[in-house]
Amino acid sequence: MTTPAAYNKTTLFIAACCGLLLFGIALLTLGSVSQGLQQNFKLDKLEAGTLFAILPAGLLTGSLFFGPVCDRYGYKVLLVTACILLATGFTGIAYSPSTGWLQFSIFIFGLAGGIINGATNAVVADISGEYKGANLSLLGVSFGVGALGLPFVLGILKQHYTYPFILSGAAVIALLVALFYLLIRFPLPKITRGVPLKKSFGLLKDMVLLLIAFYLFCQSSLEAIVNNWTTTFLIERKNLSDSNALYALSACIAGMTLMRLLTGTIFREITAKKILLFSFGLFLCGIVLLQTTASFFTALSGLLLLGAGIAGGFPIMLGLVGSRYAALSGTAFSLVLVIAITGNILVNYLMGIVAETYGIQHFITLLYVELGVMVLLFISIFKKIK
Repeated sequence: MTTPAAYNKTTLFIAACCGLLLFGIALLTLGSVSQGLQQNFKLDKLEAGTLFAILPAGLLTGSLFFGPVCDRYGYKVLLVTACILLATGFTGIAYSPSTGWLQFSIFIFGLAGGIINGATNAVVADISGEYKGANLSLLGVSFGVGALGLPFVLGILKQHYTYPFILSGAAVIALLVALFYLLIRFPLPKITRGVPLKKSFGLLKDMVLLLIAFYLFCQSSLEAIVNNWTTTFLIERKNLSDSNALYALSACIAGMTLMRLLTGTIFREITAKKILLFSFGLFLCGIVLLQTTASFFTALSGLLLLGAGIAGGFPIMLGLVGSRYAALSGTAFSLVLVIAITGNILVNYLMGIVAETYGIQHFITLLYVELGVMVLLFISIFKKIK
């Protein structure tokens, strides 16, 4: 590995934040321009749903291979390539001449996003010392800023510009980030010859890593069902208006962003175990408020607590992975992120079946189940680490 003098940690952290900010923007882009795409390509609901299924397939692919590539060839080439691919995806979504090209562009878009998400987290874990979880929490703030800021920016720009023009602007931003990455130094590859397949496959036998991976399976699926089903629950079960339900959902992202900011600064010295215990308490209070809410204010408060409660999962668990598997951190990150995204896809699909068959009220039931499973996994992880 390279010596610390070969690169500037502050510059690298800023670079990682730029990448994850870009990922936050990218992840919300498809949903934000879906109406325009449906009108432009005359898509029905089923065809539109297929587009949303292609994005996680791309994310999964990018998450699968970024780690071994980073460990063998370093971060720079992969991150620069991913930003160029993301710019290509933005442009393709904006100007695709056919549905086939649109689908391909969305896959490339997801592929690049998966690479950027994984590689930026991995590089921050590599350059951090004992405060990996805290630094990853601060990194996560940039994702929240991108995810929170995009709807407001689009709301303003849509009054004056078409969605292809806006997406072209996002492509230019992605290319500027690629240029930034070209101009700075990254850590050297951890592996200088070949690929240690035996060690890589050996990770699959490590029970601690697998427990962390399935914790993030629950964490990712939890974030998915909160983001995708909360508004339906609030509108159909709590009689909130569409606009109030969306405002309440924004409070969830705000709560997550605020908690990650606190974890990376004021709570920096608090152990990961205590942060997660506190997070479980916040999340439980959020579920209870959401279940019993009879007003917009209570729903807003509940989702703020929900967001704060799920904020610590990814930064803290990825921090543990980075500390425990420093020699193959990229590959280890790939493994846990692939399992996490799989959870996002499967449980979100399961929630659709449950809502259709038994009613949207079981959204709350699934939140309780996820929380219970995560507590059990948390106990097992820290027992084995100890």
